[in-house]
Amino acid sequence: MTQRSSNGDARTPSPPYGYSRECTHTREQQIHIVAEFHAHKIRPSRIAYRVGIDIAFVEELIAGETEVEKFPRLVAYYRRQRYAQRMHDSRVRSGIARYELQQKIESEFQRDAEL
Repeated sequence: MTQRSSNGDARTPSPPYGYSRECTHTREQQIHIVAEFHAHKIRPSRIAYRVGIDIAFVEELIAGETEVEKFPRLVAYYRRQRYAQRMHDSRVRSGIARYELQQKIESEFQRDAEL
């Protein structure tokens, strides 16, 4: 549970030491990383703290304020890649379990494509 500071802010403080990292990636690499993580439904704050990319930049990309044409193309590419990988991985199952898993993967992919 977080405590309110004297100014009424209930947000959590900075992440614990050792959790966040310093970013060593170029801007181009950062765009690709954010697109891939976003396609895998990773929260923006998680991307920022784990990889070290500025949270404001991550949120700008996701909101469509920066790299307006490039970022959505990359996200779509990584979503297709994720879809193909999940369908490939579903081959481990057999029968109705495999069919149901593939239907779930397909419906999630279609729903994400509409966003």
